[in-house]
Amino acid sequence: MGRAFEFRKARKMKRWSAMAKTFTRIGKDIVMAVKEGGPNPDSNSRLRAVIQNAKAANMPKDNVERAIKKATDKDTANYKETLFEGYAPHGVAVVVETATDNNNRTVANVRAAFNKCNGNLGTSGSVVFMFDHTCNFRINAEGKDIDLEELELELMDFEVEEVFKDEDGILIYGPFTQFGAIQSYLEENELEILSSGFERIPTTTTELTEEQQADVEKLLEKLEEDDDVQNVYHSMA
Repeated sequence: MGRAFEFRKARKMKRWSAMAKTFTRIGKDIVMAVKEGGPNPDSNSRLRAVIQNAKAANMPKDNVERAIKKATDKDTANYKETLFEGYAPHGVAVVVETATDNNNRTVANVRAAFNKCNGNLGTSGSVVFMFDHTCNFRINAEGKDIDLEELELELMDFEVEEVFKDEDGILIYGPFTQFGAIQSYLEENELEILSSGFERIPTTTTELTEEQQADVEKLLEKLEEDDDVQNVYHSMA
């Protein structure tokens, strides 16, 4: 198994542990998808992917439909995606993905979190190069005889890096830029996509003591509590 497998194993479900936070995150994803490509999932691949993620997170169908309807309202503000980079205590690199309708508020909150937890908010490009930006898909393996090696060979044209199975299905990891191509291939070959998304996997990790890990966790938790924050990635082992 490769880096993506270990990354997934170490952090499985951590970011999606709080249901209210998950629904808020998906709701923003729906708004951004609808504003970008319209409310019809048949013609909007990004929205189609978000709806799959909503199902995987057990988000009620009514909630999804309300979010789509709300997003079509001209008075509903769009969210701007902004990336923040910096260092947690003990030299751990941190990347924070946000979606906000008030950038000044988000900048102030993220900076305050770094300052309060003895971290340092950096400039654009200061740490993001330490992470591989990947896309991932989870497909349904139940009742199907899918040969992983054969599937991986089929996906080589899309630069897929890893294909592996866990208790929830088959996971596929590839470059961020290949998301649309991989999605199209899976749909055309009637391989049911359960969920999909993006992750930033650290190219190297930092080993810390338990006490040092606790210092870093304070910052990560503070950031993840913020409603504007969609994802937090770090290089702590």
